[in-house]
Amino acid sequence: MKVLIFSDSHGNVANMEEAVRLESPDRIFHLGDLVRDAEALAEKFPNIPLTYVPGNCDGQRPDLPEERLFTLDGVKILMTHGHIYHVKMSMALAVRSAREEGARLLCFGHTHEPFCKFENGLWILNPGSVGSFREASYGVAVLEDSGAVCYLSHV
Repeated sequence: MKVLIFSDSHGNVANMEEAVRLESPDRIFHLGDLVRDAEALAEKFPNIPLTYVPGNCDGQRPDLPEERLFTLDGVKILMTHGHIYHVKMSMALAVRSAREEGARLLCFGHTHEPFCKFENGLWILNPGSVGSFREASYGVAVLEDSGAVCYLSHV
């Protein structure tokens, strides 16, 4: 399963649409900022399941969890925007939480800085900002056989 991972779209739905056309994903994650962009993308691609969480620019959203922990194709995933873990200072708290939960893939945004690394059995992926007009980036996770391979790309 190919998962396309966005964060920090900040109103730039066009970049996400382009990435969907380029990557042909089976599923999409949106890590917040802005949730309405994720909802707009879901309307444009109704046949691709989309899972999202709110970011710090989304205001209070009691209808949405600030993080999601779930298993997809045998891979346990923790997804969050990252602000609740203070990832701009350090990603250590988010990484620790993912490890404590037994996650194999941690997805977060917030910093606008792309990051992708496999470290001691955990993929740590920050897709950067797909909303950027200079360096729009996104992440991809390929899930198979209860494992994952992740990489970053640009629109």
